[in-house]
Amino acid sequence: MSFHDFTPGLAKYSAVERKFPAANPDSRLAAKLAECKNEGRAALIGYLPVGFPTVDESIAAAIALGNNGCDIIELGVPYSDPVMDGPVIQQATADALAAGFRLDDLFRAVAEITAATDAVVVVMTYWNPVLRRGVDQFATELAAAGGAGIITPDLVPDEASTWLEVSEKHGLDRIFLAAISSSTERLHTVAQASSGFVYAVSVMGVTGARSSVSTAAQQLVADIREAGADNVCVGLGVSKREHVEEISAYADGVIVGTALVKALAEQGVDGVATLTRELAGRA
Repeated sequence: MSFHDFTPGLAKYSAVERKFPAANPDSRLAAKLAECKNEGRAALIGYLPVGFPTVDESIAAAIALGNNGCDIIELGVPYSDPVMDGPVIQQATADALAAGFRLDDLFRAVAEITAATDAVVVVMTYWNPVLRRGVDQFATELAAAGGAGIITPDLVPDEASTWLEVSEKHGLDRIFLAAISSSTERLHTVAQASSGFVYAVSVMGVTGARSSVSTAAQQLVADIREAGADNVCVGLGVSKREHVEEISAYADGVIVGTALVKALAEQGVDGVATLTRELAGRA
């Protein structure tokens, strides 16, 4: 927790003082989720790391996501010390770093993907790269590139006073995570601090394709809604069309990561396009 977070009256917004920004009135994420809901379905959200296997190929793969059924694209920032990523994504991001990924590549990717698809682009990043760039500078460049917000696995609302203020300034959504182990008090804090959607972590553990979806996911989504969240999207363990259909019955969005990264590694951009069509029910 930073000095600003725990010092009363110092930060404009503070989880400790229960002061949060108002809902983002220009949220493209919320608008896209509403659009999908009006079509009677949940949004399909696809994750890929930037820079794997190369920056240009990762951009092409993300564009394939958007043009084959993904409504929202989650771009991962390669990072040396991940806490949420399973072995498939860890290897991909390690390869991206070894190949020379830099944050400048992220903003180029966001701009090119946004220009080439109708999908809304968000970034999934651990907090150190944002701090290293400068929180306001990162937000300025992301907004200029067309990004809609950031998913922050290792930044909790209690330590996010700076991000709450900067994200509001730049019109970016802030997506915090809630898990099946989260207390009722924690769910209320996450629901109030988040905008766009809340990321519901459906299993305990790291990312990775699984044969079935956790039965705890539906109750977690219900609990987050009860805590006040407008939109809840479910991630971790989703790899098949059956999983998408199952989760779509109770959530606003379904997040697929590892299965898409594996398809990219084994079959290239065409493999990503094929799997995306299957996940979207277009195949």
